Amino acid sequence: MAHTLYQKLVDSHTVKRLDEAHVLLYADLHIMNEYTSPQAFGGLVERGLLVLRPSQQMGVVDHVIPTHADPVAQRVIRIEAASKQAANFSRNCNASGIKLYDVNDPLQGIEHVVAPESGFIRPGMVVLCGDSHTTTYGAFGALGFGIGTSEIEHVLATQTLTYRTAADMRIRIDGVLPTSVTAKDLVMYVVAKISAQGARGHAVEYAGTAIEALSIEARMTLCNMTVEAGARAALIAPDETTFAYVRAHPGNLDAAGMEAAIQTWRHLYSDPDAVFDIELEFSALDVAPYVTWGTSPDQAIPIDGWIPLRDADASTAKALDYIGLTGGSRIEGTRVDRVFIGSCTNGRIEDLRLAAAVVRGQTISPTVRGMVVPGSGAVRDQAEREGLASIFTDAGFEWRQPGCSMCLAMNDDVLAPGERCASTTNRNFEGRQGRDSRTHLMSPAMAAAAAIAGYITDVRKLGAQP
Repeated sequence: MAHTLYQKLVDSHTVKRLDEAHVLLYADLHIMNEYTSPQAFGGLVERGLLVLRPSQQMGVVDHVIPTHADPVAQRVIRIEAASKQAANFSRNCNASGIKLYDVNDPLQGIEHVVAPESGFIRPGMVVLCGDSHTTTYGAFGALGFGIGTSEIEHVLATQTLTYRTAADMRIRIDGVLPTSVTAKDLVMYVVAKISAQGARGHAVEYAGTAIEALSIEARMTLCNMTVEAGARAALIAPDETTFAYVRAHPGNLDAAGMEAAIQTWRHLYSDPDAVFDIELEFSALDVAPYVTWGTSPDQAIPIDGWIPLRDADASTAKALDYIGLTGGSRIEGTRVDRVFIGSCTNGRIEDLRLAAAVVRGQTISPTVRGMVVPGSGAVRDQAEREGLASIFTDAGFEWRQPGCSMCLAMNDDVLAPGERCASTTNRNFEGRQGRDSRTHLMSPAMAAAAAIAGYITDVRKLGAQP
């Protein structure tokens, strides 16, 4: 019987079928942060249970950590509640023998950046985390998805999860992305096309020549934001691009073990006659630089597009009232106060290279405060070795320490009420970056262009080709 890649991953990790819709799923790796894990550890204590397999857990302090330019060894969380969260998390991980990238760890960063570069993510795995953007790991042909606090407790105690299986969707994208169009534009295009609920209840597998041409980092961006279309998971079959990345990030696999594993991973693909519940096709040639105009990631248009009229529907009117824009006008030319380049969507070295290619030799607008926050200590070090940090600072950007930073208002990197931000993050919900703040999602190249111009603009007009 033919199987999709998603079905193969679920079947290979099913401990027991519970009923027609649910299985007991084994987890190869469980990733935690300081925000969603405290109650789970508390539950273990109340029930007198221990962490079953500490070596298959890892922790990262990322959501609440400050990103000021202080040396990592001297970083202190000054927000009292956040400091307590991080301290409790550190204590819980240390007591259970769990690998932790703590506040002052030189390799600390955002969990979805740190885990792959540290060699924890490999094709064929099931990876769980108390964060919805765990779909990132589908870029490796791994099944990754977010779980809740009660589920975290269950995974810590049993290394398994009661899991409701998803339907299958395949999105095929063929062709070549135009100049200055990136994976971030591609995923924003897809989400806008199918809507914020378009993949609800489905595991999405991406295929096609445009997907095959993407780097592994670009694939991570694509899978990361597919959850914004309601997807339960996102997957890309592993190929030579995948294998090159894992060879460069081997973790605890020696050379012989790696090559043996790769031979197994070559079988991770959907069978030619596998049946998908939904199949969609798009052309990469139709994708342009995208930007959000509203308060949901699917409220996005090409940079040369028109903002919808407010009488389109109630949600449009509500979004326009919050974001402070006029329906029927151009999004290009909208002034911004802040520019943020970073996050688990766009905080990797490739993202910083794309932004730096636009910024090189330029100066950001005097009306804009620009921040660049690398996704990890390793990314930050590499960016400094390549001279990217100097490009940003020479242009007037703040060069920060790693962390989730301004992706969400859980640390001291927040927007003031009414401030408008060009952001490389993944969500533009009301208050996401600060109370009454206004967020426009876009690619690193587009955000860099907005910083230089002082308003949302088409990066292609600057002449740079990231």
